[in-house]
Amino acid sequence: MSDDSFKMNYAEGINVFQGARRKAFWQEVMGLLRGKPAELLSFDDIKTRLRLREESYKGLQDVPLERIVGSVGRYRDFTSTFLPKGSTSQDRWSRVYAQVHSLEGVPPVELYKVDDVYFVRDGNHRVSVARQLGAKTIQAHVTELPSPVDLEPGMTQKDLDAAAAYAAFLEETGLKRTRPHHQSMQLSEPSRYNDLLGHIYLHQNIMEHTRGEGVTFEEAAADWYDNVYRPALTLIRKYDVLEQASGRTEADLYLWMVDHLREVRDEYGDEAQTRSFSDALQDFLKKHKLDVPPELREEDDDSVMLTRTQVMRAVALARAREEAQAQQKTEEKT
Repeated sequence: MSDDSFKMNYAEGINVFQGARRKAFWQEVMGLLRGKPAELLSFDDIKTRLRLREESYKGLQDVPLERIVGSVGRYRDFTSTFLPKGSTSQDRWSRVYAQVHSLEGVPPVELYKVDDVYFVRDGNHRVSVARQLGAKTIQAHVTELPSPVDLEPGMTQKDLDAAAAYAAFLEETGLKRTRPHHQSMQLSEPSRYNDLLGHIYLHQNIMEHTRGEGVTFEEAAADWYDNVYRPALTLIRKYDVLEQASGRTEADLYLWMVDHLREVRDEYGDEAQTRSFSDALQDFLKKHKLDVPPELREEDDDSVMLTRTQVMRAVALARAREEAQAQQKTEEKT
């Protein structure tokens, strides 16, 4: 590229940069007025909050520019759409602009991929220039960090807090390792992950006294997922209940069913007729004045919700059996 050609493109780049910076100013103003800051996400913050550890190189790819949502170190230098802010170097940006228009072009950028969004490891200015030029994709060397949490462009801080709470739940239960292909357990209310944890602790208690030996929390979580959560999910999907209950997740409905069955048990006592997930689904549909499929009325699922009273009864029975066995051994010795 000749010096004259480079100087001409560089000068043009300065003009484009200044226009982009003005757009950035107004984007930030509108973001403040709407209570939604026009900022890139910090990769290090996301990596820490979502507890990401593993990574693998995925090769050279054409990546949609609109799905690049953050940066490793320069997330404060650009808006969420990679418009250059006041801290961005005009000279560097304009040189990249001129290089893009040269015969040599620019090298691929380097990106981290988390779920289906990307973070710039190297090449923030190249991404910014590409977006200003109206490009749809950019060539990138991609390194992926697997995550069970869904991420999308435009997520608010509230959305990210919810994603972090879900990641913490998966980490604490070990389900990310023991059930890597698990179905979603995301809740619309992050505070309710404590309720899910409570269910698993209760399940652990039952397993220990049924088996007569210690059970790790991770083992109990896997068994709860296989034998409690998944059967409930199967029923929810079988009758397309969520299509008639917008605004809820499958895990939300699972918790509603558990809470409802406990309320029924509390109202009628431990001698009340045993009720299952299918009964709870029928009650949910009736409550929302929706039709109950005839097949659901005949559903023969064996899920049974236990109250704490029932759990303690099971514990007492297990202890009684242990004492009886110990007494029998003593008598045999004498």
